[in-house]
Amino acid sequence: MKIKSAKFHASAADLRACPAWAWREFAFVGRSNVGKSSLINMLCGKANLAKVSAVPGKTRLLNFFVINEAWSLVDLPGYGYAQVTQSRKFDFSVLIKDYLEQRDNLAGVFVLIDSRLPPQRIDLDFVAWLDGCRVPFGLVFTKADKRVASQVQANVGLFLTAISSGRAAPPEVLVSSSKTGSGRIGILKAIERLGQFHGSDAPPCRNLAGGQ
Repeated sequence: MKIKSAKFHASAADLRACPAWAWREFAFVGRSNVGKSSLINMLCGKANLAKVSAVPGKTRLLNFFVINEAWSLVDLPGYGYAQVTQSRKFDFSVLIKDYLEQRDNLAGVFVLIDSRLPPQRIDLDFVAWLDGCRVPFGLVFTKADKRVASQVQANVGLFLTAISSGRAAPPEVLVSSSKTGSGRIGILKAIERLGQFHGSDAPPCRNLAGGQ
């Protein structure tokens, strides 16, 4: 898959404000400061498409980006971030929950995990919740350039072991670096598979290949 065009479309504070279109959507979600915006910029080849902030929790809305005038990437608010009130955290978690559970256009979710760290409880809990929702998803381990490959693979292995209980098979795993561009082709191929872009007229659904 080649990205020929990418542009910001709109932000939404709730489901009612989401775009009224039939395009498939691919959501990126993870802890604050895991590198969602940087990853979107790297995938699209545009340095400033998604705003990158040094302040954790800056993304507080659903941000929709139109790709190739045919589908959308969606940047979700981070979970588990600091410097916001408890009520704000609750509001944001409800926004994420509502979108992932109820958005009919959603074709797949990519959960971003910081590859520099051993498994974090908040990430494990989020993945367990996604399993319960039966939302098709893959794991993207970010910032791979910050550690040697053996350390990254060790952390990936620990994470997969931690989520393996009760699973028939692990989710798709991708390793990336927004700085070097590694993982870009793999993520775009995963989007291509989830969206069934080759001659399929099927509407967006929750049970695409690669789902749970």
